[in-house]
Amino acid sequence: RPGGRPVGSMRNALLLLFTLAQIAAGLRVTIRLVRTARGTRIQRSVTPSPGELVTVIVPVLDERQRLTPCLEGLMAQPAEVQEILVVDGGSLVRAAAECDARIRLLDAAPIPADWNGKAHGLQTGLLQADPRTTWILTIDADVRPQPDLVRSLLAHVRRSGVALQGVATRQVVAGAADALLHPALLTTLVYRHGIPGHNTTRLHDVQANGQCSLFRREPLERLGGFAVARDSRCEDVTMARTLARAGHPVGFHEAGGLVETAMYGDWHDMWRNWPRSLTLRDRYWGPDGWLRLAEVTLAQGLPLAVLVIGSGAFSGRPHSPAEEFVLGEHQARGEG
Repeated sequence: RPGGRPVGSMRNALLLLFTLAQIAAGLRVTIRLVRTARGTRIQRSVTPSPGELVTVIVPVLDERQRLTPCLEGLMAQPAEVQEILVVDGGSLVRAAAECDARIRLLDAAPIPADWNGKAHGLQTGLLQADPRTTWILTIDADVRPQPDLVRSLLAHVRRSGVALQGVATRQVVAGAADALLHPALLTTLVYRHGIPGHNTTRLHDVQANGQCSLFRREPLERLGGFAVARDSRCEDVTMARTLARAGHPVGFHEAGGLVETAMYGDWHDMWRNWPRSLTLRDRYWGPDGWLRLAEVTLAQGLPLAVLVIGSGAFSGRPHSPAEEFVLGEHQARGEG
């Protein structure tokens, strides 16, 4: 354009800038994936764990209609499960308690204004847990545990010695749209934090999943219980990072067919609720969090921006080859 820089040159400069940034982000993501590639899984075990007692806490918010499969799976757990504390579960829990004496209904109302509702429910359960239990298993109402889950988790943590074992649960989708969207969203976590299957004490390498987590009770209570996540939207990430910062190893592993989660009713429900998992912002969020979010944007989301700029949409209608030739001739003769 007369008196200014050609739009084509500006577009090329932006493409070069984005390409270099994407290469840098892609390298960092690739290194992270290679570093975490040889992970392990939680293996199925039916071996009893003498002396190990577990309190299960199930916080129920607006999921009563999905609670039945969860309770059925928990009632099938072996004797290591000392009690099943369901927070705010209503009449459905009272009916289940008639079939299994381990089930107790707790009322956590009212939720204080400065508390995350789920963290408050978990803390209510922890404060009323049987003092003899040495492990706290938190399970969301939409989780479907298999009968061997608890023994398999206990066998795994005996070998690893972690203070918190998170489980990357198998996700059940409701339809074709979910099947396309959910894996893409889950990939953002893998790009930023690596492939599940490892233990770590590195704060920003920690992964967590509040849907199914097994806590060693002693360090959990010593650090203040779930109250440390009272103001966090991502209470599971905050709990895991708090333990890691205190020097306690945190594990995050897949568990095959031991547990699955029917998390969303449809793709719209997923799209509306996923932003909290996409950012994972909590009290430990800082420059490293922004950097990793930028990396996943560049490595996974940026191709859309590159296509828009490269198509000519950035500068209006693209020139045809003939027009590019004529413009080049004019510029060569200094005609603008």
